[in-house]
This record gives sequence, C-alpha cells and structure tokens, in this order.
Amino acid sequence: MDTPPPDSTPQRSRFRRHPVRWTIVGLLALFVLIQFIPYGRDYTNPKVNVTPEWPSAKVEELATAACADCHSNTTEWPKKARIAPASWLIKRDVDEGRSRLNWSEPCGEAGEAAEAVRGGEMPPLQYTLIHRNAKLSDKDKETLAAGLEDALSKIQMSECSGGD
Repeated sequence: MDTPPPDSTPQRSRFRRHPVRWTIVGLLALFVLIQFIPYGRDYTNPKVNVTPEWPSAKVEELATAACADCHSNTTEWPKKARIAPASWLIKRDVDEGRSRLNWSEPCGEAGEAAEAVRGGEMPPLQYTLIHRNAKLSDKDKETLAAGLEDALSKIQMSECSGGD
C-alpha cells in the first residue's frame, strides 16, 4: 500500500473549514469599525427659544411622551444612541423631526402637526415600538391634536406675526 506522505494531501484553507466562524469574525470587525463613523454622535440639544403653553397637563404629558424627543430641543438621548448603527437612525429621525416641526423654535406648522397625529402618522411606528408610553389611543390622539393646535397657534401668533 502506497500512502502519500502527509504533506502532499490537499489542505483546505482555514476559511473553507470554518466559514461561519470567519463570517462572525468579519461581522464583529465591521461592527467595531462603524463605531468610528462620527455621524450621530452629537448629543447636545440646541437652545430652547420657545416653550409652549400647553392647554392642560394631559396635553403636556402626551406631547412629552409621544413628540418631544423628535419635535423639540429637549430630546432625551437614550444609551443606545451612542452605538452605531442605532445612533445613525436615531440622529436621522431627530434631525428630520426637528426640520418638520420644532416647538422649541417659533413658527412651526400647528395644523400639519395636528393632522399628522389625527391621521395616525405620528408618532411613527419605529418610535412607539421602543417607547411604549408613546402609543396613543384615539381619544389621546384627539386630545393631543387639539392641544397642539392650541399651543402652537399661540406661539405663531405671538412670535411669528409680530403680536404681543
């Protein structure tokens, strides 16, 4: 019996023998590397220029729970906002929310905000999945929408049209 010497048998590469292990190592390396991408790292809130006068404590409670993190300069940044890629998603949502309506800045669109709440567009699903207290019943939606119209229209009248 002629057996080939041990050195002459074809050897499979380490990668081919353990592809799952190398895939996991690659994904972990990628996760570590993306932590160095700076987007989503600024957790300072801009100055609050206007504070709405909410018509009731209930409206203020609903607005704080369902809207304030993205639509004011009083965002409470969660710990997960420090880890990519969650930091990127959270920062993008806050930036987009503030650009559409920021009640810490004068002259927001009260009517559009109220209609978004009434229509179920706000708060968005990705927010309510993580923040259970942001889920609104139909009654809460109507209360919040009416309160937004009231509080934000007062800001518009006093800050945006040269009133008082």
